[in-house]
Amino acid sequence: MVDEADVSSGKVKVIAPEGFMDNAIAENVLAGNAMSRRANYMYGISLPANDKGSVGTGLGMALSIGAPGLIPPTVIVKQTGEEMTIDGVRIQFQMAQDTEAPSEMFVYLPQKHVLDVAELSTHTLHNLLPIRGTLVRNGLAWSDALNAALDRFGGDVRILIAQHQWPIWGNARARASLENHRDLYKYIHDQSLRMMNQGMTPAEISAGLAMPPGLERDWSLRGYYGTLSQDAHAVYQRYAGWYDGNPAHLDPMPPVEEARKYVAYMGGADAAIARAREDFKAGQYRWVAQVMSKVVFADPANKDARALAADAFEQMGYQAEAAPWRNSYLLAAQRLRGVTMDAGRSVPAIGPEILHAMSARDMFDYLGTRIDGPRAGAVRIAIAWRFTDSKDAVVTTLSHGALTVSTPPKVGPDAMVTTTRAALEPVILGQKTLADAMAGGGVVVMGNASALTDLWALLVDFKSGIPLVEPR
Repeated sequence: MVDEADVSSGKVKVIAPEGFMDNAIAENVLAGNAMSRRANYMYGISLPANDKGSVGTGLGMALSIGAPGLIPPTVIVKQTGEEMTIDGVRIQFQMAQDTEAPSEMFVYLPQKHVLDVAELSTHTLHNLLPIRGTLVRNGLAWSDALNAALDRFGGDVRILIAQHQWPIWGNARARASLENHRDLYKYIHDQSLRMMNQGMTPAEISAGLAMPPGLERDWSLRGYYGTLSQDAHAVYQRYAGWYDGNPAHLDPMPPVEEARKYVAYMGGADAAIARAREDFKAGQYRWVAQVMSKVVFADPANKDARALAADAFEQMGYQAEAAPWRNSYLLAAQRLRGVTMDAGRSVPAIGPEILHAMSARDMFDYLGTRIDGPRAGAVRIAIAWRFTDSKDAVVTTLSHGALTVSTPPKVGPDAMVTTTRAALEPVILGQKTLADAMAGGGVVVMGNASALTDLWALLVDFKSGIPLVEPR
């Protein structure tokens, strides 16, 4: 979309809300490998695009599977009411922080009466917590942001747009959409908390939450992407965490060990499968999937359990209105039947452009997530880093299995490394070995050179294709 050279020269501005880079790194990099695997299920990336496979993502037809890129913003919007004129077009900004994304904003073009509400008012119910994983979103702030937009722009707006799907034309229809989405997110937030404060568990809340009267026939609020069930769970998690208050759930057994005990209590795999087949005939697909999941985790080689679980997931997928649920169910069925997922069709976690856009501190924080802490043990390694191209200087300290980052001076580092981002980034991405970079002069070490190699030896590589419906 834009050449980085044009941004660096000032020819093109990249405008973003305050906190954008920190949150982009936190969401897409630090938990990137696990999130990308779960996103494969959510978006059905490995499914065929047909009536028995993926029919969309809920927000659109498909997800891009190209290499991710990122150019850091050059202009930061910090508060509601800021205004710019770009190529003769007036742009007014409204902050919408801690809503669909931690860093978000609305854009209004007063000359054309166009309001862009990011992803807060689309033609579907959105996610307060997508099943790919991210930080839990704030349904109350979401509703408040739409209400503020109504107050600020509602009398003037004639065209309502978002980052996905089609526009809404006319002031009355635009206002109605904003009002209905505002009310729905507030309703989900408030009613989930009401039921939580009455002692209901997340599963009970999600089962009991229904569309409020008057909104059930607004098709732009249907659960094609997010769902009432999912969003109710998200509200509970935001306020009370993962624990439902029952001590029996406080410290559950690991999945495989738990599954083996469950299967033993069921009278063995054969007995469980026989009963599950009867439930399948009765259309109890949710229960069959749950029970067969226990058998599969207890014995991943059990072909009958895998096949029955796949059949149940498939039926649940065909019945699901939400595209992410359909995709997840059908991909689970595909996996349990032994269909090899196309390794080329996946959501990449981190690529060269994203790594290059990260600050030195963010880059080393990412490396910290790859340290094998137990193997590091009591090893302590302090390294001073100087990057001659970016002019950054930081000190990393490995202590108690944790890699921390500070700014110089640091007394007595074990080694001083002089390098460039251009030389180190390919090593981090595994495109080049550290030994080759050191031999070629791209990474120069003064002091104890083994400190650097010892640190690098503690890094683990994240493998794609993490098992989700069977044991690791």
